[in-house]
Amino acid sequence: MKQPRTLAVIGIILAAAASRLIAHLPNMTPITALALFGGARLSDKRLAFLIPLLSLILGDLFIGQVGVSHVVFVYGSFVAITAIGLSLQGTSGPLKIANAMIFSSLLFFIVTNFGVWLSAGLYPHTLGGLYACYAMAIPFFRNTLVGDAVFVALMFGSLAMAESLVPQVRQEVSA
Repeated sequence: MKQPRTLAVIGIILAAAASRLIAHLPNMTPITALALFGGARLSDKRLAFLIPLLSLILGDLFIGQVGVSHVVFVYGSFVAITAIGLSLQGTSGPLKIANAMIFSSLLFFIVTNFGVWLSAGLYPHTLGGLYACYAMAIPFFRNTLVGDAVFVALMFGSLAMAESLVPQVRQEVSA
């Protein structure tokens, strides 16, 4: 049986994944926060990568995002963001978490828009086309940053609140 802390973290991840199904502004989703939080707070590294990715895959199946041409770039960025989250294990410093969130948001923006340029056929495969792709994506990046900040605060804050209210959630007990 899973420890109370692991169950709390998985519950927060699943709640965030489910929130993707609620109407939202473009790019204001929990996906970056999901991967960052999973890496930072799941002590089992396999689960840290698996649970956020499974949550994303199931959400994508439900909302019809699976056939997107740049899906490899999207999922690859989340694997990288989960790895960034691993560097946050054992820390609760808000500045470190905020810096990791900003870096993760930038990483997602750079990687996924490169994927759009490369595989979606919307822009010419020239330096000018790449520039145009990034330029067209800038208005969406504000929503990405706001959404990432809100969901990171909610997810990390929810766990901090659970830790303060439920002693069993504070510490993972090794078997």
